[in-house]
Order: sequence, then C-alpha cells, then structure tokens
Amino acid sequence: MARPVKKAPEQWKKEILDAAKQLFLSKSYEETAITDIMELAGGAKGMFYRFFQSKEEVIHALGDQMFFENNPFEAVENRSDLNGLQKIREVLTFDKADKEREEINTQAIAILKDPHILAAAIEANRRELTPLWYRLIEEGRRDGSIRTEYSRELSELLPLINFWLMPSVFPATAEEIQHKCCFIAEVLAVMGLPIIEEAMYERTDKILGSFTEKGGV
Repeated sequence: MARPVKKAPEQWKKEILDAAKQLFLSKSYEETAITDIMELAGGAKGMFYRFFQSKEEVIHALGDQMFFENNPFEAVENRSDLNGLQKIREVLTFDKADKEREEINTQAIAILKDPHILAAAIEANRRELTPLWYRLIEEGRRDGSIRTEYSRELSELLPLINFWLMPSVFPATAEEIQHKCCFIAEVLAVMGLPIIEEAMYERTDKILGSFTEKGGV
C-alpha cells in the first residue's frame, strides 16, 4: 500500500482555505460545516484545528488571502498615467470588480457581531490598509490632485468606514445607511477626497439587500 503524500503545513493551510472558498461561494458560509471543508480538502478534522480555531477565523483569513492575491494597491502603484486621486478611485474600482472577494466579505458581515472577531478585523485593516491609503494620499498631495492637511487622519479613517456602514456593527435601516453614505461622501469631499460615487451607493444597496434577506437589519 502506498504511503499517503505528506504535505507541508503551509500547503495544508492553503488547501483548507481553497476548499472553504469553494464551499462558501457555492453553498454559503452558513451552510458550510468544518467537516465539509476538510472532506473537500482531503484531511482529518483535527488538521483544521492545527491552523484555525473556528470557521469564523477561516472566512477572515480567506478574505485576507484573496486581497493579497489580487491587491488593488499593487495594481496602481506604478501607473504613471494616474495621479494620486485617480489611483485611489482606481483602487476602489478594482475592489468592486473582485466579485468573489466581495461575496466572501458580504457573507462575513453577520459574524462581526462577535466583539472579538470585530476587534481582530479592525486591527487587521488598520495594520494592512492604513499605510497603503497614506501612501496614495501623500502622492496626491505631492502632485496636487488632493488638497488636505489630514493625510494621516484620512488614512486611518478610510479602513473604518465599512465597519461603520455594517448594520451588524451599528444597527440601522436601509434608509439610514444611505444617509450615512451621503454624510461620508460630503465629509471626504470637503477633506479633499471626492471619491464616493454612484457605484458606492449601488454596492451598499447590494450588501444591505443580502443582509436584510438574512434578517440582520
């Protein structure tokens, strides 16, 4: 009998995340069990707990993996045809275009009711995204496309906006969420970042629609 092929820990972790992604997109996060993930990954359930403590941890790790595999900041970094403000708008466009990651992120909204998960998500966004936003805002200041004295503050604010809009974090009706979007658009425009466009409202409608169907609002 042939011995089973041994896999490096990082290979196991990747295959678990790949299996989770396939199942979350086909069945949904809520309908997927850890046993389903490990059956598709081809490993025992105990292998799952070598890398993750829970299914909630998996969906956040998966969101991070999908971001770095298709990092919109890297896509615009060397674009000499765009100024700083245009690069920021392009980052948002790239982000919206990644439908699979947006679907995963939408499914993750409900579990942010857990304060530990919410805190971990905020910390990850602060650590990873704030420096990237700061770099682009400063580039815009240098080329004149962005006029603000609040580069640091804006780079810290941008990663938090999505959390403020999530009804699982700040309960709100669909109408109230749309009002928040208008508020954000006006504040950012005054601060020199006119980046909230109609597509942002459409995206918010989609997220709210998904969340409302699950009885979350």
